[in-house]
Amino acid sequence: MKIILTQEVSGLGTPGDVVEVKDGYGRNYLLPRGYAIRWTKGAEKEVISIRRARAAREIRDLDHANEIAQQLSGLNVKLSARAGSGGRLFGSITPAEIVDAVKAAGGPSLDRRRLELPSPIKSTGSHHVRVRLHPEVVAKFDVAVLQSK
Repeated sequence: MKIILTQEVSGLGTPGDVVEVKDGYGRNYLLPRGYAIRWTKGAEKEVISIRRARAAREIRDLDHANEIAQQLSGLNVKLSARAGSGGRLFGSITPAEIVDAVKAAGGPSLDRRRLELPSPIKSTGSHHVRVRLHPEVVAKFDVAVLQSK
């Protein structure tokens, strides 16, 4: 089955890529979740707009990725969330909240889909977050989760 990716799928490709996958994977996983659309001649024209949008968001090159990694390493990111006794949160911290906190702390704007959390953040304290900025560059920074009153 020939499909056009609309979102980044690890191990498969990035938005705008035309890839060939097994029928079941495309029909049962990629298409229902909105990660891809079926390839047609008309959809091929849509690839141009997807690639244009990706180019606007994308890190330009390796040097730019290293520059952003430097900015992130010196950043002091703090989030406040409601928590019960013992520091356990009511819910969890989402990648979108982390991206907003980075921007509020004076950092660069990031794509929430590029954040790599080893496990969901469900407690107060300091947590390690990784961001894949470029295939060769992974930035690491700490997020301090504080209990709101």
